[in-house]
Amino acid sequence: MIERMKGYFQKRPKKERIPKEEWTIGDVAGVGLRTLKLLSNLLFILGFLGFLFGTGIALGYTASLLDDVKVPDKEELVTQIRNISAISELKYADGSSISAIDSDLLRVAVESQDISENIKKAVIATEDEHFKEHNGIVTKAVFRATLGSVVGIGSSSGGSTLTQQLIKQQVVGDAPTFKRKAVEIVDALALERYLSKDEILTTYLNVAPFGRNNKGQNIAGVEEAARGIFGVAAKDLSIPQSAFIAGLPQSPIVYSPYAADGRLKSPENMALGLERAKNVLYNMYRTGALTEEEYNLYKDYDLSQEFLPAERIPEITHDYLYFTAMEEARKVMYDYVIKRDQVSEQDLKNDATVKAYQELAAKELSEGGYIVTTTINKNIHTAMQNAVDNFGGLLNDGTGFVETGNVLMDNRTGAVLGFIGGRDYQSNQNNHAFDTVRSPGSTIKPILAYGIAIDQGLMGSASVLSNYPTNFSSGEPIMHVDSRGTAMMDLQEALNTSWNIPAYWTYQLLREKGVNVRGYMEKMGYDIAEYGIESLPMGGGVEVSVAQHTNGFQTLANNGVYLEKYMVAKITKKDGTVIYEHTDNPVQVYSKATATIMQQLLRGVLTSGATTTFRSRLSQINGQVAGGDWIGKTGTSQFNGDMWLMLSTPKVTLGGWIGHDDNTSMAPLTGYNNNANFMANLVNAIHQADPSVLGINEKFNLDPSVIKTDVLKSTGDRPATVTINGRTISVSGQMVPSYWAKNGAPATSYRFGIGGSDSDYQKAWAAILGNR
Repeated sequence: MIERMKGYFQKRPKKERIPKEEWTIGDVAGVGLRTLKLLSNLLFILGFLGFLFGTGIALGYTASLLDDVKVPDKEELVTQIRNISAISELKYADGSSISAIDSDLLRVAVESQDISENIKKAVIATEDEHFKEHNGIVTKAVFRATLGSVVGIGSSSGGSTLTQQLIKQQVVGDAPTFKRKAVEIVDALALERYLSKDEILTTYLNVAPFGRNNKGQNIAGVEEAARGIFGVAAKDLSIPQSAFIAGLPQSPIVYSPYAADGRLKSPENMALGLERAKNVLYNMYRTGALTEEEYNLYKDYDLSQEFLPAERIPEITHDYLYFTAMEEARKVMYDYVIKRDQVSEQDLKNDATVKAYQELAAKELSEGGYIVTTTINKNIHTAMQNAVDNFGGLLNDGTGFVETGNVLMDNRTGAVLGFIGGRDYQSNQNNHAFDTVRSPGSTIKPILAYGIAIDQGLMGSASVLSNYPTNFSSGEPIMHVDSRGTAMMDLQEALNTSWNIPAYWTYQLLREKGVNVRGYMEKMGYDIAEYGIESLPMGGGVEVSVAQHTNGFQTLANNGVYLEKYMVAKITKKDGTVIYEHTDNPVQVYSKATATIMQQLLRGVLTSGATTTFRSRLSQINGQVAGGDWIGKTGTSQFNGDMWLMLSTPKVTLGGWIGHDDNTSMAPLTGYNNNANFMANLVNAIHQADPSVLGINEKFNLDPSVIKTDVLKSTGDRPATVTINGRTISVSGQMVPSYWAKNGAPATSYRFGIGGSDSDYQKAWAAILGNR
């Protein structure tokens, strides 16, 4: 080869040139052929050099990966390999059971003597014909796979041995990363030293996936496959039956004769598995596991006549709690397996890797025998379900079936103590507490507008805002129900009656001052796409779930500290090892001064009764609970499509939404009366279930850092001398305390309020000065 390559670079004798005009057709053809030959030779040289270079990279890369992998401990590896699936369980906070975690994967382990030699031969012939000779891996296949992955030469799929497949299923999973492949190789080599060939084959047959049985359940292990497809024990499998089952692991669901509901597939779809079985029979014949006579006897055998007929199994029903807790648990388990397997950020950019680990996490959770302990208080959660059953009818207002979503959260931890996903899970599986996202209406005002303005020192508790008629920049009037506006009003009145124009002007002030509103909201987990929407402080352009919004109000009730909501407190292995335990990550969003000022203002919303009858209705039901220090805010989206009532005590926050799934309108006073009545009964039910949970003896108090300033009630600022229409006037009148988080109240100026036009201030001063 070297001599051949040298030849191309040796100097050759010059030939006599023939002028172009004297070339014949033969000369032209000769030049073309010589040119093609030179090009092909050049390509051969480049390809050969590339192959040598790629080989070096592949060998070096493989060696470096393998060098980084630790040889597993024998006891640990064998335990993992033989760890047949166990039932995992969801539990309440007190340790009592919510439910076993579903796993329709049926698997029964059997000993080697209880497995037919027919199936053993069939699996070896079709999956790993050199199983009895290799030491766990086939070196050529590993090299070919690495070379293919690194430089794109050859196949990148490799040729996993049965030992590698067992490691993949029981230890490392199927994520397409080099690191995982290296661990698989090292573990396979180790396993071959720790177990006999028969032990490895038996274990493989006990854990391999075999599709579905005649009830539509997922099955693994040869015993379940034999009984669920043919109705026989694994030790009694015939040669055709063994060939069919041995062919299933390559694509278990596709080759299974059964659909998800347990019914036999159509002849066309069933043919895929039957054709695969014929391939297995041929492999058995090719490798000497069958004689030619046996092969000819079975190759055309109609195996479909032996498939079991379909059967039905009782349907397992769950509720909102099971599925919500499971969703969070899967996310936690995904993070755990990613960290456990040391998956790099680069690997996680590959969608196939992410999907593989999501599947691994779900499998690990459902089959790993884990205990998932939630934050859910059993007595409280049960009481909340009973309350919606008993009092949900109070929500009906003649506009159709009104749904509800409620979340009860611990202010000081973010733990979800209980929730209501809807009025009836059996008829509507939509989780209105965690999955439904709707406009929060005016309930966003304390969080997005007033709270931030107070935190920035732009407003105090007695500040005055314009409620004179105002238009959006489009010319559309800003309405409050049927009203276009009134006059100047203080912040407490603006909150009590939930006027829209004061919130509009407050948000305009924040934007004018360049305040980073997005920063505040993202710290609390809100996902708002566009902050330039003028109606944002009224809920326009905001879509939020009850759970997320409850988390926002938890921040105000918890003196400005946000603690992300969570439902999974701990996940424990069968042996008691804790693989996950929630840790708090407190974020100070608003200052303590700001939060405690907002608490005083939101207390007034409920006391005034202007937008909700909650307080009076709770007094009628349970005066002791009504005597607690309650704060809250109501909200209604456009056209009465959504109605909210957010409530807090110093200890907990209870969020509540009502509406129709199709977003049609409710009656105008449904929130004011119906939801207030329902939530008063819900609060009482929670208190009856656990009298300590609401903390009705605790009080909201102003933080010592709050700045108190005595101000004019009419202007919200300190008395001062003001020039009005050319006259200098010393403004005085009734004084009230105003609480500020920063700076304190300024002196009264001509444009003393927040928002409003020049003509609005002409009217305002005329009202303030009266006859003067």
